[in-house]
Amino acid sequence: MDDRIPSILQALLRLQVPLQSDVLFATLDEAFPNGPDPRMGTCILSGLAKQSALDVACRVLSWHEHSKHKLNFYHYGAVMDACANSGRWTKAFELFSVMSEHHVESNTIIFNAAISACEKAGEWQKAMQLFAAMMQGR
Repeated sequence: MDDRIPSILQALLRLQVPLQSDVLFATLDEAFPNGPDPRMGTCILSGLAKQSALDVACRVLSWHEHSKHKLNFYHYGAVMDACANSGRWTKAFELFSVMSEHHVESNTIIFNAAISACEKAGEWQKAMQLFAAMMQGR
């Protein structure tokens, strides 16, 4: 793991309130002058998920998209974890649409994180819908 990740995470978390997208993008551009690094991006998104920093994680994901970086299920899975940790089930559902638009297939990890977001928000019917969709896909 890159030694810069903790300092980058701290810098991003400081931008959380109020969320300053332009400063966040500039911070990421400075940290990654050659563009997004897929593994570092996943590590940063996972660290943000552990801090329940969903809004920041979504902006980091957006930065990756704007940088024309091909996102994969690891990136979306980390943001889904942030949805689960913050109990924001509606954002988890939105991410399914975004993943589909970017031709990223859902897998068990993605579904489990989204189901967890629904469960933490008390949205049992939505959780059961996701579970049924996951089982149909097998």
